[in-house]
Amino acid sequence: MTGTKPHLTRRLARLYAGLTLYGASSALIVAAGLGSEPWNVLNQGLATLTGLSIGVVSIIVGAAVLLLWIPLRQRPGLGTVSNVFVCGLSMDATLALLPDADTLATRVPLVVAGVVLNGVATGLYITASFGPGPRDGLMTGLHRRTGRSIRLMRTLIEVTVVATGFALGGTVGFGTVLYALAIGPLAQFFLRRFALPEPAPTPAAGEVTPVGDPSEHAILQR
Repeated sequence: MTGTKPHLTRRLARLYAGLTLYGASSALIVAAGLGSEPWNVLNQGLATLTGLSIGVVSIIVGAAVLLLWIPLRQRPGLGTVSNVFVCGLSMDATLALLPDADTLATRVPLVVAGVVLNGVATGLYITASFGPGPRDGLMTGLHRRTGRSIRLMRTLIEVTVVATGFALGGTVGFGTVLYALAIGPLAQFFLRRFALPEPAPTPAAGEVTPVGDPSEHAILQR
């Protein structure tokens, strides 16, 4: 029991640091103007349509995605609910602080930094193990309900949100492609780098003990 509180405190710190950095990394990618990650293409399009900030739209979309968890029988955790609000607020706050990126020499490093920071943020908040984000939960919920692969579910979801967002005025470009190619390897690297050590249970005879959190496996297989 002695180490329980420090371990919980450490996990909470990782969760909120990761979610804050996630929102900040998304802001860097958006500010670069070279194409956003899939869900922010949709958020940008809706922000253009409604006049709301992209962070507020992100919160609304995240809450709407959570409603889709109900028929999928998904259960949100602290990390799930926090994801909805913290990422959106952090994104708006970071965008308010960033100067305009007017030249390509500024915009390319900005988008690269955003993608790398997104990988760091993913490693932090996923290894905190407080539940998947709304969008990851939608993907894994559809995987369980349909029996289709996580990779296929992610592809279908993200193609849909990118196409919808682009039609509404969201930005698709170099940043979108870079994110799609780089986020998997980056997430895998930082998930392993930030993994919290856990005492391994002693398996029964013939039993194989699973390694890692289910949400981590979902990220690695996407």
